[in-house]
Amino acid sequence: MSLSRFRLITFDVHNTLLQFRSSPGKKYGEIGAMFGISNNNNQLVSNYVQSWHKMNRLHPNFGLKTKITYKQWWQMMIDEKIEQMTEHFMEYFKTSVFWQHCYGSVDFLNYLKLQRHVESGGQKEPPFKLGVISNFDPRLDVLLRNMKINHYFDFVLNSYDVGYMKPAPEIFDRAMKAAEIKDLKPHQCLHIGATPATDYFGARNAGWYSLLVHEKSAEELTRKYGQLVEDNHVFSSLFDIHKKISNDYMRW
Repeated sequence: MSLSRFRLITFDVHNTLLQFRSSPGKKYGEIGAMFGISNNNNQLVSNYVQSWHKMNRLHPNFGLKTKITYKQWWQMMIDEKIEQMTEHFMEYFKTSVFWQHCYGSVDFLNYLKLQRHVESGGQKEPPFKLGVISNFDPRLDVLLRNMKINHYFDFVLNSYDVGYMKPAPEIFDRAMKAAEIKDLKPHQCLHIGATPATDYFGARNAGWYSLLVHEKSAEELTRKYGQLVEDNHVFSSLFDIHKKISNDYMRW
């Protein structure tokens, strides 16, 4: 298997393992309507996106650095005067009402689980471990459990509890510790994610290998970010990564 060089494989969540069923702004509008708050739907979507960026700028990592709780962060992001609506939105955000599996994600996780079993050869220690590294708040464990994929992973790290957001190297270092693999080195680790700056370059800057799930080509991404993105590191889905790895066609 072309992943045999790795002892640790981690995944991002958003647009890698899971994706929104519809835009958060649209769902925000639907929930608002339930509470008697009417507004132009396009305006609600725009307001949601603007508020998201503003809150990330003023209160990064869900308020951890500015001493507010992640619940307060969401209340401020949506509308601090509508606490009941906020609680409703936050509950939806960790369920299959909001999320669905990305194309090929469950099949690829099953493939890795099978490979790990086959390659272990009856040994107690698996040949590699699986984890999640996500810029997310503490509801991440519940979300993965609700989406029935938590059992694939040896550990799950969210940026809020770790205290660092990707692309900070500290969160990748924490993942190596969480894996509890003796003498694990960065070049033995692979991270798969959907955001060039935080996932692809973040992992590479930490000394890891990385693969990117993205709709744009490596050439387009290289132009946009001003850093080289290898052509054989970009895939449209986990299905394509699965296919290439299972056929042993991956070039590192």
